Amino acid sequence: MKDTRSDLVRLIKSGYCAPRIAGIAKRLRQPATTIHYNIKQMEREKVIRTYKAVFDYKKIDEGFCTYVLISLAPEEYADPERIAKELAKFEEVESVDVITGGWEIIVKIRTENIEAYYGFMRTVLTRRGIAKTTSLNSMRQLKSEFVEF
Repeated sequence: MKDTRSDLVRLIKSGYCAPRIAGIAKRLRQPATTIHYNIKQMEREKVIRTYKAVFDYKKIDEGFCTYVLISLAPEEYADPERIAKELAKFEEVESVDVITGGWEIIVKIRTENIEAYYGFMRTVLTRRGIAKTTSLNSMRQLKSEFVEF
């Protein structure tokens, strides 16, 4: 049988998941139709933005996780969201937040290993508008997306 795991991972990461209505109904002791109605209503109201799987990232070659604190150049202070949105376009970037404190942006990056991270840093995070970065490497993840490991 053809191995489509890498294609499946890419689709699932982009939101191609659905809740298991029957399992939720059983756990909440409610009719499946009630659960389905409420979920659809929350989707229409944009309370639920997407569904996604929580992966064992080592098994999909994304086991190296780094948080990068970014300080912007003075000319970029007025619009940190512009740089944040540009960074969000890269598939290695899992999350981007505009923050307060001594830094303007924090980015969570997932790559296969430190060499891939280094390549990402050299090509993406050395761009104009970024004055300084500090990397914080995750040694072990104990909880992600509200799921404990």
